[in-house]
Amino acid sequence: MMYACLVPHPPLIIPGIGTGHEIPDTRRSFEQIADKLAAYKPDTVVIISPHSILYSDYFHIAPGKGASGDFSTFGAEDIKYSVSYDKELAGLIGKLARKQGISAGSEGSRSPALDHGVMVPMYFLKPGKIVRISLSGFSLAEHYRFGMCINEAARMLSRKIAVVASGDMSHKLKEDGPYGFTVDGPRHDQFVYDCIKSQDFRRLMTIDTGLCERAAECGLRSLVMLLGALDGMNVVSRVLSYEGPYGVGYLTADFIGEGEATSLFPKIMEDRQRQLMQKRKHEDVYVRLARQNIESYVNTGSCIRMPEGLPSDMLLHRAGVFVSIKKDGQLRGCIGTMAPTQNHIAEEIIKNSVSAACYDPRFSPVAPEELDDLIYSVDVLSPAERIDSPDELDVRLYGVIVRCGHKNGLLLPNLDGVDTVEQQIDIAMRKAGIGADEPYTLERFKVVRHT
Repeated sequence: MMYACLVPHPPLIIPGIGTGHEIPDTRRSFEQIADKLAAYKPDTVVIISPHSILYSDYFHIAPGKGASGDFSTFGAEDIKYSVSYDKELAGLIGKLARKQGISAGSEGSRSPALDHGVMVPMYFLKPGKIVRISLSGFSLAEHYRFGMCINEAARMLSRKIAVVASGDMSHKLKEDGPYGFTVDGPRHDQFVYDCIKSQDFRRLMTIDTGLCERAAECGLRSLVMLLGALDGMNVVSRVLSYEGPYGVGYLTADFIGEGEATSLFPKIMEDRQRQLMQKRKHEDVYVRLARQNIESYVNTGSCIRMPEGLPSDMLLHRAGVFVSIKKDGQLRGCIGTMAPTQNHIAEEIIKNSVSAACYDPRFSPVAPEELDDLIYSVDVLSPAERIDSPDELDVRLYGVIVRCGHKNGLLLPNLDGVDTVEQQIDIAMRKAGIGADEPYTLERFKVVRHT
């Protein structure tokens, strides 16, 4: 048997921090979970936090004998915690993960201090020894697979563990909330709520990762890792509460795994491959050219020959082109040209697709084993026009170019998370290294986005 729970981590729920900000349903759910955890009497509690050390390509497991922390960031430095780590279990989880080809371990620790994603649950649950695990930029499937390593390590050591997945749902539930509102916020939270209530974890794993990004959630990957730890068991899940009074969704649920069941992981991988193939089936000729060229370059080091039968628009016209690559809803590379540099659009796509895949300085080059997981888009830019005021911009319709001397920064239109003209200009300025007090000019352009 294994007991597990999904809990939010609002510091507001801690007395002395959130005075006047009540979250009554969440508090009652925490108390219920605390009683169940006390009755379960685990040897070790594994706490998964989205606010511990985060790497894009590595699951970090907190090292050492233990750690401490306080809520000074939230104006309550006198509320302090210390905890002891289960070093043996932590070490074996990392070892098993690496044996499975999952990048994980205790290297690269920058700050040992406990984060609020751990301390808020600790306030109510009062665990003994813990293992503290961070999320990563890996796919949902990889978080699930890492969760399976947690279960296997506990079994090998005969550890009775409980798993606590710390994380909030959407941060975009209200206009007057800290992050504003998007319709995708409630949509995301309802989807996760329904999957837990119906115990349809296979469906949960098919969630649109773009929806997650637009909803600005921080708890889904914690939940998925928890589900991986329960893989191979008969699981009963129960939603205890959901509320979002301050613009952030607080979903609380618990899970009990008992007996043996068929692993869900093979079905998850089948669904994942089916989703990717369905997206590929509907890609247009611009995107297909980018994808085929990247696949050729990554596998052979050479670009493809220009395909026959391309539309005349791609061969007779010149334009700036941006090629964007996403993996599991996260940006994996994006490079483009503001104005044309090649003989026609098709050549521009071929050149910029290689740059996006292999030479974006923010990312490591795409590896052959990643190719099946990538989704592409191609933006063809109209000529830019000078404007006199931000009032002439619209983040959904126009991209922006900000210029100051030899420095210039470009941002495409209609990007997830860019909701205002002010945000759009600010990001473009930061990309160009233009200071807030420097004079600049604005240009706008439209794009045709191919997906």
